[in-house]
Amino acid sequence: MAKKKQIGSYPNTMIVISLTAALFLIGFCAMLVIQSKKLVSIIRENIDVSVFVDKNTSEVGRDSILTEIRQKLYVQVMEDSTGIAFVSKEQAAQDFMQGTKEDFTAFLGENPLRDSYRVKVREDYFEEAKLKAIQQDLEKINGVYEVVYQENLADAINKNITKLYIVLASFALVMLVIIVLLINNTIKLAIYSQRFLIRSMQLVGATNGFIQRPFLMRGATQGIVSALIASFFLIILEQVAVRNVEGMAQLQQYDKLALILAMLVVLGVLIGVVSTTQSLHRYLKMSLDELY
Repeated sequence: MAKKKQIGSYPNTMIVISLTAALFLIGFCAMLVIQSKKLVSIIRENIDVSVFVDKNTSEVGRDSILTEIRQKLYVQVMEDSTGIAFVSKEQAAQDFMQGTKEDFTAFLGENPLRDSYRVKVREDYFEEAKLKAIQQDLEKINGVYEVVYQENLADAINKNITKLYIVLASFALVMLVIIVLLINNTIKLAIYSQRFLIRSMQLVGATNGFIQRPFLMRGATQGIVSALIASFFLIILEQVAVRNVEGMAQLQQYDKLALILAMLVVLGVLIGVVSTTQSLHRYLKMSLDELY
């Protein structure tokens, strides 16, 4: 005995696979954006502004300079103290010789380097114009010889991260449009097989809302299932990356990852319902002749 066809029951494997692929790619792009933003934040937090002290400055003078620097609003406040580290000229010479493998004091006869403070600047000041203003402000402090930072680095990082965001957003948008069109066509073909059943229900007095309900529930279910599958693969990918890529764990923000997964569920349901509604609308408006 042939199984009785029910309204809203049609094969959904290809729809789920297509929607899962789309949501996975969108979620992957979102994860890349968040992790790249975290990476840039870490880079910014670890860039120092070097404040060099006059050679004839006494210990009291250095302490006075330190006190003034600590009062600046742009200085990054760490958990244990402000983001300021003192580097003596002896330590600077030792670090230089370790890097170059040469003892420059042997032929110079003295250490030409200066005592300095390495100042970490707050992330919201990480712009070329603001860093230049910070440099000028610190050089006004009595006893400060020179202030040095890596010029143009801020603009280079900001420009590159902006380009990355644009590329990823464009890719995600293009993929979303392509997959939505593909899903629309797949759902249309699936509903096409039930066009006569839809017409029969209309003839017996069923309202459009009653006819659409099982289809919309199927579309919403497809969206949820696809989102859950995509989320599962994203979590696996994220865990593999954390275990195999050094430093990857520092880029993880699990609260934002949960937000991405929730967004995928909402987006999956939205795509499934909207695509189903658009496809159904065509058959609900067709005449009997057009069904053939």
